[in-house]
Amino acid sequence: MTEDEFCDFVNSIKPLDLSACENARKYQVNLAMPPGSLGMLQELAVQIAGITGNIKNEIAKKRIIVLCADNGVAQEGVASAPQSVTASQAVNMTEYKTGMSAIAKNFGCEVQVVDVGIKCDYSCDKILNKKIRRGTNNISKTFAMSREECLAALATGIELAKKARDEGVQILGTGEMGIGNTTTSTAVLCALTNANPNDVTGRGGGITDEAFARKKTVIQRALDINKPDSSDVLGVIAKVGGFDIAAMCGVFLGAAQCRLPVVIDGYISMVSALCAKRISSISADYFIPSHKSKEKGYLLAAEEVGVKPFLDLNMRLGEGSGCPLAFEVVKAACVIMNDMASFNGAGIDDSYLNEIRKQRDF
Repeated sequence: MTEDEFCDFVNSIKPLDLSACENARKYQVNLAMPPGSLGMLQELAVQIAGITGNIKNEIAKKRIIVLCADNGVAQEGVASAPQSVTASQAVNMTEYKTGMSAIAKNFGCEVQVVDVGIKCDYSCDKILNKKIRRGTNNISKTFAMSREECLAALATGIELAKKARDEGVQILGTGEMGIGNTTTSTAVLCALTNANPNDVTGRGGGITDEAFARKKTVIQRALDINKPDSSDVLGVIAKVGGFDIAAMCGVFLGAAQCRLPVVIDGYISMVSALCAKRISSISADYFIPSHKSKEKGYLLAAEEVGVKPFLDLNMRLGEGSGCPLAFEVVKAACVIMNDMASFNGAGIDDSYLNEIRKQRDF
């Protein structure tokens, strides 16, 4: 994909169907409940209507796309786990042995594991091989990748979203696996928001105090050396990001273009969603949050994306682990529209609500 082709694709993303959103709101007024009493579930049902164009929807075929890649910055000792864990956990995901995949299996979710830059060798034909190359460069010394490689990773994510739509998937989730990717995510977040690494850097999968201090220093060095420009999102990802972030950004953009709801997992997923929103503000209308990550920079990233997570479970695993939980929340929102009785159907005279409905706040 060339840069011109990418721009054409971005321009093809359409906004929500506002007529369907309004129809959903009107439909909810007649449901047998106090106005607005199902809160965020009602808001979510309106969003889903705007995405699909229908006020009644089904969420049956669910897929979590997990983008796996290694990061050269791991050479700086910013993570406790060796890079071999990326390949090992990618394989384990295909066998439903990781935290995310075990939860996903229980809830009937498909898990698609994609290699966009795993460094170490592995033997597993269940992993989809879309490798750009074996890991990025060390961002504390040079650019993570070329601009062309960034576009290739974005195109991979877009392709995965389109394939999901063609295969009848009704909702997507985003996940990742890659040692060192909280470092690259924080560098991207700082580049896009001008945040100070000292304020938004977290401990990722768990590191010593010494490694934590080194991690913040490495991120600042990466920003100083590569000088990413916040107005050039592709440049930011190419300079201080990772193949997983780029491909995940492509999934978000692809889902929006395909009119598919797409769930944001934790910190790395949220930063990728922020990249997508900066590229296309319209795309964010298709994003659905899941849980509040414990990672330090998450709240800033979520604020920049403009979403509020449904769940706060002290989770920080990543992998897409919040997605199967969020899928169930989305299903609940759909049930409201599909199965709840109207006041008339429930045999209730709702005239007592006339004055209340005139108020903005219930």
